[in-house]
Amino acid sequence: MIYHVTTASNWKAALNQGWYAAESLALEGFIHMSKEEQVEGVLNRYYQGIPDLVLLHIEESLLTSQLIFELSPSVNEEFPHLFGKLNIDAVVEVKPIMRP
Repeated sequence: MIYHVTTASNWKAALNQGWYAAESLALEGFIHMSKEEQVEGVLNRYYQGIPDLVLLHIEESLLTSQLIFELSPSVNEEFPHLFGKLNIDAVVEVKPIMRP
């Protein structure tokens, strides 16, 4: 299982169009994902003060785009990167993120 943080409105738009693509796909060529133990750090680094977040739970075996684990030098950890659109049927659960 891998994870992706997005807004509820972005996820709703993905459901309407039949696939999900984060802005990073156009800018960097991939969608940033996380392993479970990396989610909290990602939230703390990149999503402070952003309301209405959801956590997508993604079953790797259902992905139709290429998934590659790559080193992020800034934190010296390997993160999963999805090189293409996220097919929504690979998302097996969506949970709201409650943050103070």
